[in-house]
Amino acid sequence: MIASPKTVKSAMRSALLVGALVVVTACTAQYRKHGWIPGPELLNEVVVGIDTRDSVSETIGEPTIDSLADDSGYYYVTSRIKRFGAKQPEVVSRDLVAITFDGRGVVDSVQRYTLADGRVIPLERRVTDSSLEDKTFLRQLIGNLGNFNPGSFLQ
Repeated sequence: MIASPKTVKSAMRSALLVGALVVVTACTAQYRKHGWIPGPELLNEVVVGIDTRDSVSETIGEPTIDSLADDSGYYYVTSRIKRFGAKQPEVVSRDLVAITFDGRGVVDSVQRYTLADGRVIPLERRVTDSSLEDKTFLRQLIGNLGNFNPGSFLQ
């Protein structure tokens, strides 16, 4: 069965239309949102000088980042990231709510920051470098020979 010229033209138009649609959708920006910050209604429930770490966690929820070093604050962070084709992803917006505590664990201040307030600080979850990248297995083994104490096994 031979297709008519009209049918062939119609099929070609459909294929071109689908191809153009694929190209257009592939070149549109895609946005992703990471994290969460409490809204104004939740932040209004936090009372400076009265609320504690536990009451803030109950009212607002667990923070995105907790200051582990000195227990000075809770940080809630949200970021909106734009990805366009093969380009490097770009942070379009970042909001941060910082709730700081005094030495007794009572709320000292509630502050909100955006990208307009400063420079972009990349949030990374890297841990201390292992420094084993440039060492071969034999080099590691020979390097540990001096650390071996046979007397520790006899006790």
